[in-house]
Amino acid sequence: MARGDLSSEEWAVLEPLLPAQPVRGGQLRDHRQVINAICWVKRTGSPWRDLPERYGPWKTAHQRFTRWAADGTWARMKAQVIGLAGLDDDIDWNAQVDATIVRTHQHAAGAAKRGLTVAETRARESIGRSRGGLTTKIHTLADGRGRSLATLITPGQAADTRQLIPLLEQVRVARPGGIGRPRSRPASVTGDKAYSSRANRQALRGKRIRTTIPEPNDQIANRKRRGSRGGRPRAFDPVAYRDRNQVERGFNRRKHWRGLATRFDKLGINYQATLDLVELLDWLRAVPDRHDPRDRT
Repeated sequence: MARGDLSSEEWAVLEPLLPAQPVRGGQLRDHRQVINAICWVKRTGSPWRDLPERYGPWKTAHQRFTRWAADGTWARMKAQVIGLAGLDDDIDWNAQVDATIVRTHQHAAGAAKRGLTVAETRARESIGRSRGGLTTKIHTLADGRGRSLATLITPGQAADTRQLIPLLEQVRVARPGGIGRPRSRPASVTGDKAYSSRANRQALRGKRIRTTIPEPNDQIANRKRRGSRGGRPRAFDPVAYRDRNQVERGFNRRKHWRGLATRFDKLGINYQATLDLVELLDWLRAVPDRHDPRDRT
């Protein structure tokens, strides 16, 4: 086993979640070898053609990665592994929200698609222009240990505040013991000033989620200017806010993968699949070995 390959414990959890081999047609190359090949490319940020021979043909790895990106296999497996952590009651539901910018490599910024301008193509593929040039922004709602519960990608210039509600709508995690509906509501949400808006606070209040989001100075001044109509000062827990660094640590941990820290994928669906793969492996280490999915009934 080479450095970065799936361990036996990780493979034991992941193998039952993989798509079944086709009934007809040729035999697929071993899933474990192909996933290790994909991980090597994404971890090193190397071109597919530079894949070492021990992982098999690069075309096989590339085709399986793109096919699973298109049919949602990576996202489905990530959700299932998060569900296993939920069944083991291994999720800290004091959630944190944040975003990070990723530079887009010139190989990812392709020409316009037929019938679209270059700007329209980039917007469709979640590539935007900000201070850092062509960029993509990753928005994440993480648990209290920095592991992603929900993720979205947008063009780099997109506002953070508008992504909080779509992130919350993505959360669906199995409850401990598998009893009842999946959990879709964290106990609390902590974010920086970028997420302070009336719409966000009303939505969190409606879901009965505790909020730890500081008010920007302009919102404080506007509330005071309106007097009694401005409402009461927003509740803020400075002690809980100290733990917001966990979501940033999660970003730093996942950006050790060079294929994620710099976007080389031309298509947005493929870069989202890269993100799903890295987050899947981040969660995979959280599932206790004693809970082998093959033993579940």
